[in-house]
Amino acid sequence: MKGIAVANEVQKFDVVIIGGGPGGYAAALYGAAAGLNVALIERDKVGGTCLHRGCVPAKEFLETAHVRRTLEHSAAFGITTTGVVVDFAVSQSRKNEIVERLHKGLSGLLKGRKVTILDGTGRLDAGQKVTILDGTDAGVICEGTNVIIAAGSVPRTLPGFDLDGKYVLTSDEFLNLGTLPASAAVIGGGAIGCEFASMLADMGTKVTILEGLPSILAGCDSEVATVVQRAFKKRGIEIQTGVKITGHTPGKKTTAINMEGAEDVSVEMVVVSVGRRPRTEGLLGDGTGVEVNDRGFVVADGYMRTANPNVFAVGDVVAGTPQLAHVAFAEAVVTIKTILGEAVVPVDYDRVPWAIYSNPEVAFCGLTEAAAKERGYEVVVKKDPFGGNSRAQIIGDTEGVVKIIAEKRADGTAGQILGVHMAGPWVTEQLGAGYYAVNWEATAEEAAALIQPHPSLSETFGETLLALAGRGIHVG
Repeated sequence: MKGIAVANEVQKFDVVIIGGGPGGYAAALYGAAAGLNVALIERDKVGGTCLHRGCVPAKEFLETAHVRRTLEHSAAFGITTTGVVVDFAVSQSRKNEIVERLHKGLSGLLKGRKVTILDGTGRLDAGQKVTILDGTDAGVICEGTNVIIAAGSVPRTLPGFDLDGKYVLTSDEFLNLGTLPASAAVIGGGAIGCEFASMLADMGTKVTILEGLPSILAGCDSEVATVVQRAFKKRGIEIQTGVKITGHTPGKKTTAINMEGAEDVSVEMVVVSVGRRPRTEGLLGDGTGVEVNDRGFVVADGYMRTANPNVFAVGDVVAGTPQLAHVAFAEAVVTIKTILGEAVVPVDYDRVPWAIYSNPEVAFCGLTEAAAKERGYEVVVKKDPFGGNSRAQIIGDTEGVVKIIAEKRADGTAGQILGVHMAGPWVTEQLGAGYYAVNWEATAEEAAALIQPHPSLSETFGETLLALAGRGIHVG
């Protein structure tokens, strides 16, 4: 439903949600399914950054890159192609069609569950009242028995790199491009930066990654990050780590990125990918009782409750949590169940699944080997490369590894599985079994007893488990 409220008239709801991204709309749908009267306030379109300017659009472009890569290597399968050309405008149009279909589907779900959707920017005031500051429903005041803050995030920028839409872009602007540059630098070698670098390289752009830390994918297990770095270099992606960027100097057709103690890098386009900041400017009025930390994030406990017991927060806006859409979904469920007084298990952030859609893909769950050791665990580790996997050889994509970390028992054998880390073909679709193993605190023997289909990419995970349990078939 939309537009039923009247300016300056207080409308009362069981739950008022500020923000219609993954956390906000998931809370609305889940709460409405439980019979709650829900209002959802969104300043743009329901679906948020994830649907319109993030996860979904980026993956469409990565799939376009995958198709081009497949065609370029089709001769190995006896298929002859000539003159593979990317019309990026077509990919852009396809992306828009996918986004629009998903948006219509989501809007229909919300309408079907009788969620009241209000257009504008919400500000939380005292007494769980939310004032809509602009948009179609400007002036409307919604009062919730409970309020959920799901205001999301926006890309961070760098000093000296003003966004101009020509030379300097963030992911937001990039996802609206009509043509691709001949050369590009991606500033930031994290998950999003590596996805953009991989996609651009597979589309034919000459790519340089500039990362201030000692390595790319700093949050990943080091051996997984090494697999990606090696694969990137084979494809001609230049990687410079430990750099200090001071600015850029635009020219007629390119801009030169200036770095301390290093030569400039001249490119047609700069994609700034240095993380995201919470969208909390102007979010809170006086007397809300909600705490915001010095970085602008809302502070919440494991049940997503803020310092005000009737105000909750989910998604990218929450302090100390991974900025992942599926985490926001999980937090939304925790929040609604808490509001309903139902038994609920808080999200274990150490054990959430991570997926990076670069080529090769990366997927992991649980502790890295280094993190496990830092926490005092003695560990047993087993690895298996995809090179020996029959399905990987069939599809012609053998770059990658599965690595599993388990706690070492007193007798030296592998006990509880602490982490599963993968790099390689379609590992984002294979992590499910590893996620269950880590979160159900399975031992190596318990997880190894499960059968993997043959031939399949997931056999590498199963083979690694068998070796971890003490007797591998193909792995020692």
